[in-house]
Amino acid sequence: MTVKHAEDVEKKNVAAGKDTTIQVLISSQEGPNFALRKFSMKPGGGMPRHTNTLEHEQYVLRGHAKIGIGEELYEVNAGDVVFIPEGAIHFYDNIGDEPFEFLCIIPNKPDEVKIVDEAC
Repeated sequence: MTVKHAEDVEKKNVAAGKDTTIQVLISSQEGPNFALRKFSMKPGGGMPRHTNTLEHEQYVLRGHAKIGIGEELYEVNAGDVVFIPEGAIHFYDNIGDEPFEFLCIIPNKPDEVKIVDEAC
């Protein structure tokens, strides 16, 4: 069993992101089936169009963002939940004046991230 405060977990920059950090709150070594991550994007920050080989279940903690999933665009706020199927092209843009933060749960399986060329 693991109990800790989120502020005690190291924040790392997301390499492909702009002004975006990730914290692995519950790692695959701690949870047998799922990992829990927290993402934070500064105003104007985000992540480019990409795919993952794992599904994502997300809960928005704060802020306002535009999220693209496949061909659909959504504006999300605190309290919204988001499901991204495995393989779906998706992106994030913080369009608010405060950080955009969300929790993201993924299965503990290998994940391959591919950046999608904007020209496609």
